[in-house]
Amino acid sequence: MSVLQVASGVLRTPASSIRVTFRIVRTSLFIFLSYLVVGVLLAALPGFVHLHLGFSIFWAGVAVSSQYAATVLSRPKVGRMTDVLGPRTAVLLGQLACLLSGLLLLLAVTIEDKVIICFGALLMSRVALGCGESGVATGATTWGLARVKSEYAAQVISWSGVASYGGMSVGAPLGVWLDNTHGMLAIGAAVTGVSLLNLALALPLAGVPILRGEHLPFQEVLREVFVDGLGLALATVGFCTIASFTTLYYASLHWSAPALAMSLFGLCFIATRLIFADTINRWGGFRVAMASLLVEATGLLVLWSATSPDMARAGAALSGCGFALVFPALGVEAIKGVAESDRGSALGVYAAFLDLAMAVTGPVAGFMIWKWSYPSIFLCGSAAAVCAFVLIFRRARFESSRSRGRSDIHIGAQCRNSVSR
Repeated sequence: MSVLQVASGVLRTPASSIRVTFRIVRTSLFIFLSYLVVGVLLAALPGFVHLHLGFSIFWAGVAVSSQYAATVLSRPKVGRMTDVLGPRTAVLLGQLACLLSGLLLLLAVTIEDKVIICFGALLMSRVALGCGESGVATGATTWGLARVKSEYAAQVISWSGVASYGGMSVGAPLGVWLDNTHGMLAIGAAVTGVSLLNLALALPLAGVPILRGEHLPFQEVLREVFVDGLGLALATVGFCTIASFTTLYYASLHWSAPALAMSLFGLCFIATRLIFADTINRWGGFRVAMASLLVEATGLLVLWSATSPDMARAGAALSGCGFALVFPALGVEAIKGVAESDRGSALGVYAAFLDLAMAVTGPVAGFMIWKWSYPSIFLCGSAAAVCAFVLIFRRARFESSRSRGRSDIHIGAQCRNSVSR
């Protein structure tokens, strides 16, 4: 091989990598903008329901969780729609639902004096946003997987996670700033405007071929991803407590700058995801997930025992580092057992476990705060991360023993064939 050939190969590789990354980022941008909307509301909504409308902290948790309940119920149907009608259709319908959510939020704010009706419109807005989030997240991830080769699956799922949690982490402090400076009406306008922008960016992008063939029934897909999804749900408990209740937690202790804690969580999350994403391909999804869960559990323990704002910020940052790789690490393992034609369904069901955790954690955390205190929810999140570690550890051992069994059977068959010959 000549020096020129070697040089041209070296030059082609980065260019090819950049092209692949651009194709992945193009669809991940839809997810980022969708979850930016989610994050803006996530930080401001509990305070609006509790402090402005006068409902209890429990009902504030219900308002937060109603979105995720809608997402849980719609994920499997959206996943199947993605496989049958194509991911582009799922994304566009999801963006329209997000736009409807923004309009309903504007309506709710304008009738704030009619508390019950306002809360009802707010819940309708949350349900629309939950369905929209489901369509955009599942559709855009499947769209990204179809636009690149199969060996880039980990990168696609990693970038989808960067986009989703990055969007929420950027949106949370933005929501606090908008609420403090311009009020909830500005948040409604922001949700509507960002949703319109997201739709405008998706319309020009061409769809991908729809894979025809038999599709696994829902029960089979659920069985394939159940353990990985349950591990994701347990890991998400800590994230939900930080995202939803940090502002009120800081206020209860008369600490300032709660948005900084959430920003540190987001920055550490994104940095860890970008720097260490390749570890999933090198070490395997289970190992990366287990290491991440231990780091997350430690960060939540620091947050639980925090005696100062700086200590709380350190715990939030460490939790962000730990939670960063859980979704892609377990996601790669979750889609291994299904065909490409069922990827949308598998991703939809897998991600529904995240939404289920968000839906359940809100009211449960609200009850725990009322019964005990704010720090108790972070201790609960840490315990959930430890339970996820045990679950994934057992799953990894089972898969390892099954692989060794298959290898032994294959070697035995080769030996028998050799003897017979």
